Amino acid sequence: MPFVQVKLIEGVFTQAQKKEMIEKVTDAMVSVEGETMRPVTWVVVEEVKSGDWGIGGNALTAEAVKKMAAGEPVGS
Repeated sequence: MPFVQVKLIEGVFTQAQKKEMIEKVTDAMVSVEGETMRPVTWVVVEEVKSGDWGIGGNALTAEAVKKMAAGEPVGS
């Protein structure tokens, strides 16, 4: 029984986007393990508070992630 944990920064994705992630991650797992495993494939989306996630020694915020997604430069 597979368990997939997806961690995101809080406030970046909408509820609809998180629902879509769950569906697509499940589909990806089923494509490897077989359709019979769909009912027991667990996907958990866990949000981390904005600023509590660090990359390269810098705290990353929801605002910075949204800028990156829009192709805007992000300062440190």
